[in-house]
This record gives sequence, structure tokens and C-alpha cells, in this order.
Amino acid sequence: MVEAYLRQSPLSQLALPSRIAAEHGNTGVTMAERQFRRIVNLRGNPKSEEFTKAVKSVLGADPPLMPNSVNTGKDITLLWLGPDEWWIITDADTAPVADKLREALAGQHAVVTDVGEGYTCIAASGASAADTLAKGCTLDFHDSVFAPGSCAQSDMAKAVVVFHRLEADKPSFEIYVRSSFAEYLWRWIENAAEEYGVAVTQ
Repeated sequence: MVEAYLRQSPLSQLALPSRIAAEHGNTGVTMAERQFRRIVNLRGNPKSEEFTKAVKSVLGADPPLMPNSVNTGKDITLLWLGPDEWWIITDADTAPVADKLREALAGQHAVVTDVGEGYTCIAASGASAADTLAKGCTLDFHDSVFAPGSCAQSDMAKAVVVFHRLEADKPSFEIYVRSSFAEYLWRWIENAAEEYGVAVTQ
């Protein structure tokens, strides 16, 4: 875990705080960085009652079992990445859960890996957000296919990403990307959204 005072956003060179728009009501796409999310990769056997009980005892939620589904607990989000793999996501100011999970899962066939320092999260929302993302990804972002409360791994503009569709009154996505690709992907999305109008938000 990197000390908090040493952390630097992979998007720091874009000076995003200085570009936050005061008003963006007519903008088709708004973008923001969700800095320093804690991300824990969890692998284990979902058919094991012992495993699921241990996970719920720490997180307050079961690991989702349906492909591309999401469960939530108190201040925590669990994304399904595969039949035996999940991401556990919390904000930077939330207490770390990796050590508690390792303790609860001791002796079981399970792996807990903190991967948060290797990723950042780009948020994209607005009436034209789905159309913008579709320019660089083969996923179908229509509500009937990729509904709020869904997640998916895919490629976008040649970068490997994890999408999380949020529950909202307008299309809203969180896009997790490796830090080394973050600036490239931000610039790509911003350029792709230009025809709809794009603004930076908090």
C-alpha cells in the first residue's frame, strides 16, 4: 500500500481540478476522475458455503454469482469478473478490507490481492455517454442489454477496462483502467465526446 502523501493521480498532468465546469446542463457528456479507489481482487469457490459466509462476514454482502452482476454492501461494491473472481471496491477514505478478508478466509482455497494502486476510475455520464463509449468498444451499452447495476470487462480504444453501469436517471458509467493507460483513455473519451459537448465535473 502506497503512503497517502506519496500518491499521485495518473491524470495529474491534465490539471482536471482547474477545468471543472461551473455549469454543464446542456452538455452531452460529463467526465470526472474518481481518485484512489481501493480495489481488492478476490478469487475463491462460490459453491463453498464456508467461502461465501466468510466474505459476507467481512463485507456485509455476498459475492455476486450471476455473470456481469454487482452487489453492494455498506460503502462497498462487488463486481463479478468471472466464475470465481470478483473486485471489491471502496473509496479511499474507507477502511481497507484486504487483511480482514485474508483472516476470514484463512485455510480456504482463496486469494486476496490488493490491486488498487494499479488502476484509476474515469466516470462518464450524460445523455450521450453510451454513444461515446460505443465508438471504442464492441459492448452493447443499451439499457436493455447493459442495464444499471451491471459490469463487464472489455477492450476500449485498445485499452483493457472494467465497466460499471451505475443506477442513475441518466446513463452513468465508471470505467476502471490501468494507470499506465489512464491519460490516453481520458483523452480518447474526451475527444470522442466532443461532438456532443463535454465538460469536466467533480
